[in-house]
Amino acid sequence: MEPQSTWQTAAILIARLIFAAMFAMGVAFKFMDMGATAGYIAAAGFPFPLFLAWCAAILETLLVIAFLTGAFLTPAALIGAVYVIFLGFAFHGPSHWASNQAEFGAFMSHFPFGAGLLFAAVHGPGSVLAVRQGWLGRA
Repeated sequence: MEPQSTWQTAAILIARLIFAAMFAMGVAFKFMDMGATAGYIAAAGFPFPLFLAWCAAILETLLVIAFLTGAFLTPAALIGAVYVIFLGFAFHGPSHWASNQAEFGAFMSHFPFGAGLLFAAVHGPGSVLAVRQGWLGRA
């Protein structure tokens, strides 16, 4: 493994903080009003909305921890990418575009986020401030 330059180390740490912040905001909104989150899930047609809201909050909390610590970052980033793309289709997909064109923008915003998560999965947490726990040979 090649040593990281200072700018590479900084870029990786900033990216990890951005990912953590994005999921932390989602967690915060869920915990502020779990009922509203459940209502949003129910409106999308999913069963057991309160249970799914709690599952989402727990998953997002684990993702925040993984991005902040670097532990299990590769599987966390892969799971996060699948989760983000799923959310795009489930809550902002093509069935929503006819009634609200802004939904298309919300849908599209999930793809660069998912791509960044896939990139993070491939490259790992970097060499600084990363707990060396991992899966598939990466942290």
